[in-house]
Formats: sequence, C-alpha cells, structure tokens
Amino acid sequence: MSTAAPIFNDPSHLVSALRNDGYAVLRPQDVAALAGCTLPELRALEPSWDDLALDNYLKDGGRYRRRRHSCFVQDGDALTPTPHRAHWQPVEYNALHGGMHRLFEPVEVAIATQAAWRQLIVALGDICSQVKGVQPWFIEAHQFRIDTTDGIGRPTPEGAHRDGVDFVAVLLIKRESIKGGETRIFEAIGPNGKRFTLTEPWSLLLLDDAAVIHESTPIQPIGPAGHRDTLVLTYRARQFQGEN
Repeated sequence: MSTAAPIFNDPSHLVSALRNDGYAVLRPQDVAALAGCTLPELRALEPSWDDLALDNYLKDGGRYRRRRHSCFVQDGDALTPTPHRAHWQPVEYNALHGGMHRLFEPVEVAIATQAAWRQLIVALGDICSQVKGVQPWFIEAHQFRIDTTDGIGRPTPEGAHRDGVDFVAVLLIKRESIKGGETRIFEAIGPNGKRFTLTEPWSLLLLDDAAVIHESTPIQPIGPAGHRDTLVLTYRARQFQGEN
C-alpha cells in the first residue's frame, strides 16, 4: 500500500509550525538554505554512511543497524565537540534499550569538521532557540543505516516513542531498493496523527519531542542491498541525558 507524500512547510513558518503542530517538514533545498550552504555540499557528506559500524546492542538480536554517534554543545554560533561519550536514555523513553550505556564509534572527524555539517547543526539549534529561548544546546548526532540483509530492517525497534530531549531532527539521507520506512507522528496528548514517507535526500522532519511521539515502520528489500540512511540530531537543554 502506498503512503502519502509529506506536506512540506514554508521555511518562514518553521517556528510557528513547531509551536502549533509539534513538528515541521522541510524540502531538501530549504534545508540547504537554512544551513547557509548548497545541497551538493550537504550531499558530499553522504559517502560516510558507507562506513558505519555495526550496532551490537540490539536486544532483538538483529544485525540490521549500523551507526556512528558523536556529541556537541552549541552556545550561540559556537559548536564544540565533546569528549567521546556513550549514548544513554532512560527506560521511560526507550523501553527496549533504555538504561544501557551504549558506546558507538564516533562520527568521522573529516565529516564532523565539514562546514556543511557544522552549519546545519547550528542552524537547527538556532531554530530550537527561537522556539524555546536562547540557551546552550546539548546535541547528539547519530548516523544510521538500516539494511535488509536479513530480510527486514527496523528503524525504530522500540516502537512509537519520545527521545527525552527538547527537539529531534530526522534527515533522510538515502533510500536504496526498499519499501516501507513510513514516518508516523502522533500527538503525545490527543488523538491526532500523521503518516507520510520521506523520499528525497536531505528532506527534514523536525519534532518538538514533548509534543509528539514518532516512529518509522520497518523496511523490506525490493532489490539487492536495500537500505535506508538517516541523520538524527537531538537537542536538549541544560545537559545530556544520563548526566547528574
């Protein structure tokens, strides 16, 4: 069954959409404009998704997820990488993998120092500040590849969830020989929901994590080497999760 295409927001309405609807969706060219770079400069980051390490923490025993993970602190226009640290979520937000200190391979320095990478992260942090006030943001960057080597891949094995942060940005990097991977968003308090499938590289879903719950449906192959690549950026005020 085919699913709906996303309804993209006008970039000038990005902040109001987050405040009123709890989420917004941007076209790739608008993501590049927001970051102050070109779309080819963003797309130049894509080969790094071919060199992600296997996620060995999946409790369902799957081998369908590869990833890298690094952390940054944004204060104004300054983006500072932190010493490499484990990813941690409470069980309240991730019943499947919460409570575990999961240490992944870091994002490659050659990628994390690219102007397009840094400008994108800072631009999204500026949007977060427009919604919730100017402040430092504690940012986790996750490069994901979900593949179909074993027949099915699960982008969100924990199901519909919140991340325990303030904002979540999901950027589709690539879909290769797959079906599925539908995005589903539900009001955290309320009956309404949306469903659509991101298909264009560097299209963006930006979420207010307190307002909505989200998930992506499993993917299945329709050709050899089927996979779905994403960049997930989370923004949290005050501190990283797991810090006292």
